[in-house]
Amino acid sequence: MTTDTTLTREGISPRGEGRVLLIACGALAREILAIKAANGLTHLDLQCLPAILHNHPERIVPAVRAAAEKYRSAYDQLFVVYADCGTGGQLEAACNELGIEMIAGPHCYSFFEGNDVFATRDEVTVFYLTDFLVRQFDAFVWQPLGLDRHPDLREIYFGNYEKLVYQAQTDDPDLTAKAKICADRLGLAFERRFTGYGDLTTALTAIP
Repeated sequence: MTTDTTLTREGISPRGEGRVLLIACGALAREILAIKAANGLTHLDLQCLPAILHNHPERIVPAVRAAAEKYRSAYDQLFVVYADCGTGGQLEAACNELGIEMIAGPHCYSFFEGNDVFATRDEVTVFYLTDFLVRQFDAFVWQPLGLDRHPDLREIYFGNYEKLVYQAQTDDPDLTAKAKICADRLGLAFERRFTGYGDLTTALTAIP
């Protein structure tokens, strides 16, 4: 499972020399580190908040505020790597109040596919998984919904869904196989879309 608090400080420089802290969802840690490495973004450090906040959007804003207060004095810039993520605009409002930029989009499913592309889709009957959620399907989907104890709830939760779309950040046959199993367990049709890192790469590489 992704570590809840991961701070990486490669090539650390003193404050005043362009240090930027990414305050990010723990579900994005692997992807952010890959983008940093591929693009030589050594001025970016990473502080991940617990990935389980994915299931509790009401806790995201307080957690981001606390992290911003804790780390602001040590960095020239903070950048929030959450989209709205179910906060109903509250995270954007908090970031505006704090003078912090954040990644655009309603959720990670949108920015991985590309916000412009995702906005053209009408997929209210689709359930999405990312690489992280495929790896952590039991911990973040199956068990929190109580399906491990009450499998009969599956129809209540997923009866109106028609398809599971796996948005693949990496070309990993094992993850694809696991995603197909997830679709079968939910009784849904399966589709795989290779998205790569989408707008996440664009956002991170644009940070000066």
